[in-house]
Amino acid sequence: MGNKRHFQVSMRMTVFFGPGTLPEDAPSLHPVRLAFSLGGEREPALVAIGEDFPEGRDIDILFLVDPEGCREVLGQVPEGEGTWHLTSDQRAIALALLDCALPEPAAQTLRTIKSVELLCAITTDLAEDRLVPADGGCALGELDTRRIIAARRMIDEGWREKLTLDGIARANGLNRVKLTRGFRAMFDCTVAEAIAERRLSGAKQLLLVTDLPVSSIGYRCGYSNNASFTRAFSRRFGMAPTQLRAAQVAA
Repeated sequence: MGNKRHFQVSMRMTVFFGPGTLPEDAPSLHPVRLAFSLGGEREPALVAIGEDFPEGRDIDILFLVDPEGCREVLGQVPEGEGTWHLTSDQRAIALALLDCALPEPAAQTLRTIKSVELLCAITTDLAEDRLVPADGGCALGELDTRRIIAARRMIDEGWREKLTLDGIARANGLNRVKLTRGFRAMFDCTVAEAIAERRLSGAKQLLLVTDLPVSSIGYRCGYSNNASFTRAFSRRFGMAPTQLRAAQVAA
């Protein structure tokens, strides 16, 4: 198949793109490495920084950038290693670079501009924590990943309300199975465990900073009766709510 095509954006940045393999003499003096897989109808578009994609994913575009080149262009170097979902805007920039149909030298000029634009977009979004991490198997697309993050936010902000798995799934445009599997993959716990942890942490805070009756706190935190609240609290913290409050008073 041969080697990928490549061009130099500057003396400090080389871009490889298209089908083929990376040449053996590619720059290797500890450059910052950004590999892009643009996916398709059934695969999410990804960027891997400092590492390779999971087995089976092809690299469509590869940036090799000297750290000083990043500082010159951006004032910073991409920090961290991992794999993230490309946003639709970032994927569009990458496709414009990859599929440029202009004649030379206009094509080279456009690819150079799009390379800098893409590097700026990735670095800025990474620094501001706006990139969505891909799970280990890359099974979730960007949209579903964002929906599951929204489901977690719904729990964190609405834990006092009556929350059900079906209700959370519907509110965030997911089906029950995708929410259940995706939530466990991303947060290493079930939806029910996340709800219980948030409610019990909130209850503990109320026990320590208010004089509300224990039964009232349990009800405020989503428990229908005091017995179920006490059991859940004791399992989580190793003591009953009344014992925790008594220990706080004694201290």
